[in-house]
Amino acid sequence: MTWLESIAFVLGVANVALVVRRSLWNYPVALVMVSLYALLFWRERLYSDAALQLFFFALNLYGWIVWRRSVAQAGEVRVETLSFRARGIWLAGIAIASLGWGAAMARWTDAAMPFWDASNAVASVAAQILLARRRLENWILWIVVDLSSIALYAVKGLTLTAILYVIFLGLSLWGYREWRGRA
Repeated sequence: MTWLESIAFVLGVANVALVVRRSLWNYPVALVMVSLYALLFWRERLYSDAALQLFFFALNLYGWIVWRRSVAQAGEVRVETLSFRARGIWLAGIAIASLGWGAAMARWTDAAMPFWDASNAVASVAAQILLARRRLENWILWIVVDLSSIALYAVKGLTLTAILYVIFLGLSLWGYREWRGRA
């Protein structure tokens, strides 16, 4: 456990709690958190997770804009759901992208756990896009990512980050419950 992991941990908890509450403040907190985690994951040779944080930085900027517009139009952040067909397309895309990214990481880097890391990263990208678009299904993906990440980070010895994902799991379950009542 390092100071970097400790600060990122605290910001991570604050970020997801703010997301559950549909607060715009989740975005500035997220920008700092993902910057710190990019550095941490790079040091641990979890390259997919490190790259994911850079993507999250850009997507958090996008989400901030989308959420601000929703608040301006509706007075709150409105929640919507995907069609059955759209859910299938998202799942197929996640599976294909995970295999491709994992193969690339296995072939061209010294990634510690290329397919596991890639699967978590790709599913996280999809979940973050759905979150930015205010789709209820983001929480289901986050629950799956949280469960997988708890195990990955425990195996890598990132105990505090694994604990963070246990907290994320609880917050994701809470978020799903809260948002489901608004969809």
